[in-house]
Amino acid sequence: MPLNTESTTTPASSSPPTAQTSLTSLTSPSAETPLLASASPLESQPSSDPVSAILSNARSKAASPATSPFPFAAAPDVIRAHQKDAYFQGHLASQISGLHRLLLGARSAHKWTTETETAASLLYLSLTTLLGNRTLGEEYCDVVSLHAPTGTLPTLRRRAVYIASSVLLPYAVTKALPSMRARARAFIVSKLARLPPYTFEARVWRYLGTHLSTILSSAPAHAVALALFYFSGTYYETAKRVFGLRHVFTHKVAQTPDRAGYEVLGVLLVIQLAVSGWIHARQLITGSSDDADAEAALAAEVRAAQARSGLGSVSLGAGDGSSTTLANAPADLADILLGTASNSSASASTTLALQTPAALTPITANSSSAKLDISAITHTPLLNTPHYSLDDDKTMAYISGMQQRKCTLCLEALRDPAATQCGHVFCWTCISDWVKEKPECPLCRRAALVQHVLPLRAATIET
Repeated sequence: MPLNTESTTTPASSSPPTAQTSLTSLTSPSAETPLLASASPLESQPSSDPVSAILSNARSKAASPATSPFPFAAAPDVIRAHQKDAYFQGHLASQISGLHRLLLGARSAHKWTTETETAASLLYLSLTTLLGNRTLGEEYCDVVSLHAPTGTLPTLRRRAVYIASSVLLPYAVTKALPSMRARARAFIVSKLARLPPYTFEARVWRYLGTHLSTILSSAPAHAVALALFYFSGTYYETAKRVFGLRHVFTHKVAQTPDRAGYEVLGVLLVIQLAVSGWIHARQLITGSSDDADAEAALAAEVRAAQARSGLGSVSLGAGDGSSTTLANAPADLADILLGTASNSSASASTTLALQTPAALTPITANSSSAKLDISAITHTPLLNTPHYSLDDDKTMAYISGMQQRKCTLCLEALRDPAATQCGHVFCWTCISDWVKEKPECPLCRRAALVQHVLPLRAATIET
């Protein structure tokens, strides 16, 4: 039987490729070069380019999603790609941190951990997304990022703004949040100090001051965004939702039951948010709030502000006739106990004015008599250099052995050694930073509150 040689002798360039031809060319290694091409507008290429098939099918996805050979990626693939990218970003951050530790020491590497992670994420996305290439997670799941409203590859400007909003913006907000929270709290305290305590406006400001940390937290927004992703399977990151960046498969995917979404997780997350909101509303209505400590701290700050402005005084007496007036109450007791507030010159001037029964005139906030330095009260070192450094073998010679004279957190010689109740010894700054984040011993996991950290002092014996 004669063979039909017409189709075999026709050159490939004489007819445009079909969707199946584009699909085959995408899965071959030679097709990744045009697929990963950078800043050039790929959507303006001829129709014979394999990426054009993806773009045309992505444009028609909204009209006929069932017939598109290149559908949008499902939720499991989006999460898998994100986790793969997070793994490689963490690996890159670990390599950068190791180089930092080798050059500048473990203490500096520990101090700049957040900056190292931010730099690693920025470098990773700059070498992939910014250049127009697929990330390793996208290559692993065989997906391509597209601008969903137009069905085109994202432009260079859109990619750059996305990277800045997903990496640099959270870092800047994290760094600015403590000062923003402090300014907001100071404003609320000043408002409460001038308002009558039982008015509706005072109750609103008191609620804002008590729950300021929760209000300024990004956790509820992340929970809502995650619930929306579980239901729709579209945008896993908030930045991608803002800029309309979605993933599309570069191959056909069979609609099988094992490719179900995460709607059940979305329902559970919504139930959790609803229950949390209901409990919070019930506590507000009944007045049985669990934030008694926060309310007491806010009330103390308000009374201190009234005392400084001459509107009142703060009485911290124990019933024996003596009282204490706070001239400048600290925002956090942990900052005093761990010496973090004493690192600046402003906090070094924080004083407590003590009023005794023998005093015939009340002590106001501007009084200079009977003032004690906060460092003398808390025995907190104010020097920029450590009092005791175990680099010198003669300092605390009773601690023998090179390993025993090193801090297990920074792996350097102990500086201002401090011990927890379990007996483990660390640098004062190292254990201070640790217990503020996690109130337990780093070695044995025994509970260690800020007031349980004891500084060690070397006795000087003269012979």
